[in-house]
Amino acid sequence: MILKALIIEDEALSRTNLTKALSQLFDDIEVVGTRESVNGTVEFLKNPENRVDMIFMDVELADGMCFDIFDRVKIEVPVIITTAYDNYAIRAFRVNSIDYLLKPLDHDELRQAVERCRKVISGREQRSVIDADALREALMQREHAYKRRFVIRIGDRISVVNAEDIAYFYAEDKSTYIMTFDGKHYIVDLSLDSLSESVDPDNFFRISRSCIVSIKSIVSISKHLNNRLKLVLQPKAGFDVFVSRFRSGDFMDWLEEK
Repeated sequence: MILKALIIEDEALSRTNLTKALSQLFDDIEVVGTRESVNGTVEFLKNPENRVDMIFMDVELADGMCFDIFDRVKIEVPVIITTAYDNYAIRAFRVNSIDYLLKPLDHDELRQAVERCRKVISGREQRSVIDADALREALMQREHAYKRRFVIRIGDRISVVNAEDIAYFYAEDKSTYIMTFDGKHYIVDLSLDSLSESVDPDNFFRISRSCIVSIKSIVSISKHLNNRLKLVLQPKAGFDVFVSRFRSGDFMDWLEEK
């Protein structure tokens, strides 16, 4: 029996990685659709021609949060949440007995989650009814939402990088990197959009489309051409670090609050 899976994820790289992992690990799972928004997902699920056996769902989507989907359409198949948030995710999903996977995805954890889905689908295990209100309440506890560490997987190697050790994040050549204060850099399977939501705004600020800086990494600030702000960071960046013009005011407010 071929199991049909729907992936709900607004980050293109994460969609691609999950689709590829399912294809590599399982011969009997077919990804029948991907959606990146609440509206697109609801439209897909309301179409009776779209049969789905399991759903992989990110927490934050292009036009809202995942619990908005549960408010608008009845979901009667197993749901696996994929998220970059570790602390509050565990509490929120346990409230609803929803399975979850932390990004970047681990293949062994993915196998375990899919196996639990199989038990529900076959009737060997009862699926709990999802309480959208309880899920919303747990997920909205934002004071616990910020990541304290990042797990970096490179082949068989696993490294753990604490958020307090990160000087800045930057995007280059369609990849996202972490630079630590001791001068090490790691590629991370998260976009800057996702990272900007998952790090503590008291300590990090997204200065441009391609860079998020820690307050502790800023060595100096100077005005450049057309009143643009130029930063010198520690460790030194291999690129010019400018604050986007439209972010300059918020950046200065952020500095003054520190």
